[in-house]
Amino acid sequence: MILKKSFLAPLLLVLLFWETSSAQQDAQYTQYMFNTMSVNPAYAGSRGQFSAAALYRSQWVGLEGGPQTQTLNLHSPIRNSRVGYGLSIVNDEIGEGAVQETYFDAIISYTIDVSLEGKLSFGLKAGGHLFNLDVDGLRQRNDPLLQENLDTDNIENRFSPNVGLGVYYHTNRFYAGLSAPNLLETEHFDGSGGDANSIEFLSQERINFYLITGYVFDLNNNFKFKPALLTKVVSGAPLQVDVSASFLFNDRFSFGAAYRWDAAVSGLAGFQISDQFMIGLAYDRETTELGGTQFNDGSFEVFLRFELVKSFQKLVSPRFF
Repeated sequence: MILKKSFLAPLLLVLLFWETSSAQQDAQYTQYMFNTMSVNPAYAGSRGQFSAAALYRSQWVGLEGGPQTQTLNLHSPIRNSRVGYGLSIVNDEIGEGAVQETYFDAIISYTIDVSLEGKLSFGLKAGGHLFNLDVDGLRQRNDPLLQENLDTDNIENRFSPNVGLGVYYHTNRFYAGLSAPNLLETEHFDGSGGDANSIEFLSQERINFYLITGYVFDLNNNFKFKPALLTKVVSGAPLQVDVSASFLFNDRFSFGAAYRWDAAVSGLAGFQISDQFMIGLAYDRETTELGGTQFNDGSFEVFLRFELVKSFQKLVSPRFF
């Protein structure tokens, strides 16, 4: 317990402040290929029917106060039109609620046909962001390192508006998108207390730029293969590159692996329970020094999607993205 406590204090300080002096990043996902609307608003309505997707991620299981993320995305096309609409909610917290951020956005998209199979969508989202910082709760941990370095007041439900843009192209086999989900660089707080022993920091939302792409190959009548890529660029933070390779068997069972550059390796599995329901699971193992600690059991994700497919519209071959 002594070792765990001594490790927890610097970990929490790193989690709270590692991004504040340079750039605050959006939440990350291993199953990004099934959670596309969280990073690109132009995806809204692209599946051709009402779609609801929920994802839960627990990062660094075993490390007290590790990040946890929950997302909920609802979207649908408007019948007999080129317009799609949706709602996205993302909740991200660190330190057992010490830092909590909630994003909620309304989304609209417009799609044009650019070829016999290709569709190009433009997306816009607008909404808000609630920020909470529970400094009192951190001080109550009775850890001298936390008490000496946290010199700021609690923040409760501080609201800031935001807007985002995206463009998304897809056929039945290929997709590619560019997006910036949050364009306004909002400053949340300045914890400078004038004490030489305290940490002076400034938390600021930075623009995260995303590139996503993937292609589906038919290997035979039963197997499909899809390599996919997500790249995230944000000023002041390392480049994030996620590469995945997944197989789909009998249009029902998917499995594969992923690699997050210089960060983690992952395993993924999914099952299309019915035409309406799909469930997905993912496990990450850190390749950094943090992954070798005895308190880090990796990161887990669970994903559930529901789509309003009527019995007379039974899917012959569900799209793999």
